[in-house]
Amino acid sequence: MDYLNSLDYSIIAVYLAILIALGMYLQRKASRSVQEYFLAGNSLPWWALGVSGMASYLDIAGTMLIVSFIYMLGPRGLLIEFRGGACLLLSFMLVWTGKYHYRSKCMTGAEWMEYRFGSGWGGQFARVVSAVANIIGTIGMLAYLIKGVGLFLSMFLPFSPLVCSIILIAVATLYTMVSGFYGVVFTDFFQSLIILIAVVVITSMAVTKISGTADFAALAQQVTGNPHWMSSALHWHTAMPRGYEAYQHLMLFVFFYFLRSVIGGVSEGADPKYFGARNERETGSLSFLWILLLMVRWPMMMGFAVLGIHLVHDLFPDQTVMLQAADLIKSLVPAASPERWQDILSGIMNTPDNYPPVLIEGLKNLLQSNWQMKLHLLSFNGTVNPERILPAVILFDIPMGFRGLLLVALIAACMSSFDSHVNRTSAFFVRDLYQRYMRPAAANRELISVTYIFILALVVVSYLMAYSVKSINEIWGWIVMGLQVGLIIPALFKFYWWRFNGGGFAAGTIVGLVGAFVQRAFWPNLLEWQQFTVLSAVSIAAAVIGTYLTKPTDEKVVERFYATTRPFGFWRPLKRRLKPEIRQQLSREHRNDLTALPFTLAWQISLFLLPMQLLIRSTEYRITLAIFTLSLLGMYRFWYRHLPAKGKAFSDRKNDDPETIFLPHSGGIETVPNSTDRR
Repeated sequence: MDYLNSLDYSIIAVYLAILIALGMYLQRKASRSVQEYFLAGNSLPWWALGVSGMASYLDIAGTMLIVSFIYMLGPRGLLIEFRGGACLLLSFMLVWTGKYHYRSKCMTGAEWMEYRFGSGWGGQFARVVSAVANIIGTIGMLAYLIKGVGLFLSMFLPFSPLVCSIILIAVATLYTMVSGFYGVVFTDFFQSLIILIAVVVITSMAVTKISGTADFAALAQQVTGNPHWMSSALHWHTAMPRGYEAYQHLMLFVFFYFLRSVIGGVSEGADPKYFGARNERETGSLSFLWILLLMVRWPMMMGFAVLGIHLVHDLFPDQTVMLQAADLIKSLVPAASPERWQDILSGIMNTPDNYPPVLIEGLKNLLQSNWQMKLHLLSFNGTVNPERILPAVILFDIPMGFRGLLLVALIAACMSSFDSHVNRTSAFFVRDLYQRYMRPAAANRELISVTYIFILALVVVSYLMAYSVKSINEIWGWIVMGLQVGLIIPALFKFYWWRFNGGGFAAGTIVGLVGAFVQRAFWPNLLEWQQFTVLSAVSIAAAVIGTYLTKPTDEKVVERFYATTRPFGFWRPLKRRLKPEIRQQLSREHRNDLTALPFTLAWQISLFLLPMQLLIRSTEYRITLAIFTLSLLGMYRFWYRHLPAKGKAFSDRKNDDPETIFLPHSGGIETVPNSTDRR
């Protein structure tokens, strides 16, 4: 079947050619040194990093997934994405964790471990474990991206999801590999402009649809079966379709998702954009722009959901035929399983002669006209597959010629997320493993060559994982509520507890990651909140036990870390030794940071929710607007007014000796009484 015409294919081909050409153009600049390759020599302006951040947090798989929950739940779909898609961790990065990482002057999050725990065995062990753990985490994230892009493109190209993802990821791998962080930022900026076109187009189409509907609220309830579709309020019991019954107790899930975001947020910030910022003020500025630009995705995704509701209503006035069609396929195709469902549907649509004639005739009778195209929306459970709403809208509602441009916008979102993860993770291997332990004297050319080889290996392994999962929601849920717990729990202690050491970090991370894979292998059906509860508990226990079973970090290392990073938390043994003026300055900074956080979180959530409510004409927008206004005023009072002037922060003055902020002392930091008192 032909879903694209020559103009569509030409637009996609030109876009991919531009990406490759841009990567080749930046290759010479990126390959001058490892610092240039991974951080662009700390030369990029904050607005470029902020735009790149927005683009890097958009991807096809994530957009399809969020659209699916907004389609099922209405504006409340945002609450499901507290687990990751709403990016609440950015509020923490804006207020304090971004500047904490900038102050380290490190290149990667694993190198940061040596800065925190020293060059002894504990620091070295923590650095290696951090690098390996982040590589494993990225494999899971890339598998998620690969799965999503394959499902998406297979709806428009006459190939299986596997072949479609290979074509796109091959191009992304090539330009990311040769151009480094320069390529990430410059291509993200170019791709952000394309994404904005999609936002305007889809939002405008949705507004037109709603304007022409007599009672959209009634239509949404009829199609989705959700009586509270227009509401943004939480309910203990929420109507969900087959396959998503676990989310019926939505309030419980949202609580754990928010808790996970808080725990992850207070430990995040080890992003190349913060390590590569030009000064401390710009870490806050780029974060604000990053969040502000991310707002544009939410009206677009609500627009896709609105168009999807109209589309399903037109295609399936009686949705019971979908259950009959799914049962027919499962009865006549022995290989039918949740993992292979989309590949089987692709085969039926593109090569029907390879399947029993009785199956094809039965599907034609059930689905009637356009039966092949309707199969795109058929789930394994015999319901509308919400993860296919986004590509189905493009397939049915966007005219050929313009369809290619919209596809390019969504492909750009995938590319931006992919290149950021790959660039960040290759630095862990090359900087923290290969250069640090295998070949300390390796020349620059050798390091760049090793980077290329590692990127290729990373992508291949990610492919093997991508095609062993049932759906993008399944793998995303496991990544954020299972796999990443092994990273965020130990990372939580590194900022806020002076006694925490490399042994504790390594123990917590190893136990957390092993626990995530054991859970995946033996208890794959564990609910997301149960995964989070169990894995965080074992990771915390391992981190605390590992800390007390191993020697404390060298006193000089801890002093230097505290003097340069200046975090809040359980640091009284060091804080009481600060010079009075420094202690007063720190207390004021910490007080403002902690006070600003609730305002920042409220601002971010209301910023994302408000345009969705306005698009569907929900009367609840007045409450959201009031919250948005008050939170913005609070941010100005407690955050913006206290940003340091350009180059004036202590961390921007290269000649300052951080050790001079302490008063002289006679004993070690462990001899101080009440050492866990944070006041």
